[in-house]
Amino acid sequence: MSTQVRRTMIRYKIKAEKAQENEGYVREVFAALARTRPQGLRYASFKAADGVSFVHIVSHENSDGRNLLTELPEFRAFTAAIRERCEEGPVAVDLEEIGAYGLFGK
Repeated sequence: MSTQVRRTMIRYKIKAEKAQENEGYVREVFAALARTRPQGLRYASFKAADGVSFVHIVSHENSDGRNLLTELPEFRAFTAAIRERCEEGPVAVDLEEIGAYGLFGK
């Protein structure tokens, strides 16, 4: 079976009073990833200098098409009330790589 690669960028803006809470959820997701180390998943999260804009980049590289990130209980907790924390809701964009250097294990 061939490996499918799907890369997505998600961006959103959090209400200022919810930024620290949101960052806490994100850190819990990364702690879970460090414990479980799912194969074929690459994930990065960034906070802009304004402190309320977030960008997540995820790459799924597997043969069964599963999204291992969304299977994590910590990720489900993070996304459960995301809309209530947001000033601007999440927008997901599928990405097609043109080139990369040192990103996603290359």
